[in-house]
Amino acid sequence: MKGQYKTKQREELLSYLQTLSGKQITVNHVCDYFKAQGKKIGTTTVYRQLERMVDEGVVNKYIVDSNSPAWFEYIGEQSHCVQPVCFHCKCEKCGRLIHLHCNELAGIQKHMLEHHSFQINPMRTVFYGICDVCRENWNVKQGK
Repeated sequence: MKGQYKTKQREELLSYLQTLSGKQITVNHVCDYFKAQGKKIGTTTVYRQLERMVDEGVVNKYIVDSNSPAWFEYIGEQSHCVQPVCFHCKCEKCGRLIHLHCNELAGIQKHMLEHHSFQINPMRTVFYGICDVCRENWNVKQGK
């Protein structure tokens, strides 16, 4: 992290993100948290600091679609998506973002590249559906 300019706000933001390891948040979530804590940190500052952390590899950024805000996730020094095949699943009911390590999808990547000359970016690929928790809740309501 050469030439990194450390500010109190950056340190507070990093400290907050570390408490949320494995969870995804938006810039608005971060701003709301600091506002509730009585700490003044501007939206632009949050964006700028999160983008720097993305560049440093400390935070992952997910853009699910053009109608939704970007989601950020603290990953620290170790990324759970260092494997070549890490896709994402977004639950349409609860909004949960799931990291999916599945070697079967490597076959789809290979097929798309070899047969369609299209290279898939797994970090930006999101499958939409219903997560196991929401499916289970639905099954309970249906008496299944």
